[in-house]
Amino acid sequence: MSEHAIEFLRGWIGEKVHCQSSQARIDKQAETLARECAAKAAEVGIPLEDIQEEVGDIQELIASRLEEAAEADEHQQAPKAAE
Repeated sequence: MSEHAIEFLRGWIGEKVHCQSSQARIDKQAETLARECAAKAAEVGIPLEDIQEEVGDIQELIASRLEEAAEADEHQQAPKAAE
């Protein structure tokens, strides 16, 4: 995968992927964001195949990042609830 494609994907995920509260929302958001990512990549001349060659299924990658964000948010909320 080209360095340009890697940088695009990192930046795009950082901008678009935010915490979701439930698995159903995560799955739906991941599907939507995967389509948006593929479209935006095509707009800037990056074939989806280049991204998938490096990371596999982008929907799965985005879902994983959404789950990580939800877990991090839960950990941040737990100490506040204990106060």
